[in-house]
Amino acid sequence: MTTRDITEAEFEQVLTENEIVLVDFWAEWCGPCKRFAPVYDQVSADHEDVVFGKVDTEAQPGLAAAANITSIPTLMAFRDKILVFAQPGAINASQLEDLVTQVKALDMDEVREKIAQNQNEG
Repeated sequence: MTTRDITEAEFEQVLTENEIVLVDFWAEWCGPCKRFAPVYDQVSADHEDVVFGKVDTEAQPGLAAAANITSIPTLMAFRDKILVFAQPGAINASQLEDLVTQVKALDMDEVREKIAQNQNEG
């Protein structure tokens, strides 16, 4: 699957309609973002079952603010609408492949259980 631009208006729908969604928050003026883009595109081609979204923080400032983006690029991974990974900074292709593999392998019942435990403790 190729990467796709995601707007604030469709963000929730993309998360709802897809099991796994990776989101690259970027901007045109950002050098590291431009260097990461081909890596992101390359890895996306190997994972038809994963949505690789891109959010232009300049065009979608409300979405960037809602996601608490303070540094770009920032990569987030969602599974079943749950944020399971968030990290600023560009990563290489093997690291991105590893991330996708880890997200696919997550036991989501276990993740939900840990979230519930944390909410009960807090």
